Amino acid sequence: MKPVIFGLSGLTVTADERRFFAESQPVGFILFRRNIETRAQVRALTDDLRTLTGRGDLPILIDQEGGPVARMRPPEWPAFPAGPAFDALYDVAPISAIEAARAHAEATGAMLAEVGVTVDCWPLLDVAQGDTAEIIASRALGHEPMRVAALGRAILDGLARAGVVGVVKHMPGHGRALVDSHLELPRVTAGDAELEVDLEPFRRLAGAAMGMTTHIVFDAWDAARPATLSPVVVEEIIRGRIGFDGLLMTDDIDMKALSGTAGEKAAGAIAAGCDVVLDCWGRMDEMVEIAARLGEISDVSRARLDRAMASVAGRRSGVAFADLIAKRDALLALA
Repeated sequence: MKPVIFGLSGLTVTADERRFFAESQPVGFILFRRNIETRAQVRALTDDLRTLTGRGDLPILIDQEGGPVARMRPPEWPAFPAGPAFDALYDVAPISAIEAARAHAEATGAMLAEVGVTVDCWPLLDVAQGDTAEIIASRALGHEPMRVAALGRAILDGLARAGVVGVVKHMPGHGRALVDSHLELPRVTAGDAELEVDLEPFRRLAGAAMGMTTHIVFDAWDAARPATLSPVVVEEIIRGRIGFDGLLMTDDIDMKALSGTAGEKAAGAIAAGCDVVLDCWGRMDEMVEIAARLGEISDVSRARLDRAMASVAGRRSGVAFADLIAKRDALLALA
């Protein structure tokens, strides 16, 4: 099995993809808007991927946060609010905000589980600052680390109740970035003591099953390399000071914050200590290059993967989707 999660080109698995995936055996797959049309179509796609790989616990990922980041959208699926809605409620009623976030996440997880998606790249644990780039500010759970951790824990719990693994992101923190890492490389000049604020939510949720890195240079830790490619950040900060021992995946290596070929970036991330590479766009030439550059997943990483997927095996609370939505909306109305 290769330590990579690949994207797909369309609504079904093409003949070329089928041959390539059968040979390369990636860890899992991630879905985007180009892969999603109807409930029946997505379910058929995820069933096909599991049949192709022969793995019932195959991780199939999505970014379904609510608000601007939602791959499953109306009219087929309802629109959900983003993180700031729960941050606003927390100002008024903290316990209600936590309960609303939990119900919101369980409803999201139920929606994903229905179509065979088992991993949601959410929650963001990035602590927003006054000048945080809009790409994060529009999705963040707040400006105070304990609040972010409390809401993030509720989201992880809600997803797990629906049988879906959550991914905490973007480690070790994206809140101080002033530019969008999809477009360029951010550099954070804050000192080590200041960055303790950014680490705190991740430290509080260090027991999460899965986490995602960020493509940011932190001058205080490694001024030469972005976190995803930095052994210092991965091993000393994420594994060491945060204490995270779950499956660590990269953010999408196609983002413009990283330079080099797809294969070079993938190999660099694994060498830095990441467990798995995330390559989202389903471009066959890039996927072939990545597979050629990567060896088999390590025993340690495979154990983390198995542990993560086992953490939600057979879990479904049975609470009706409509009741979860009604509970969330009633609580959000308090704000």
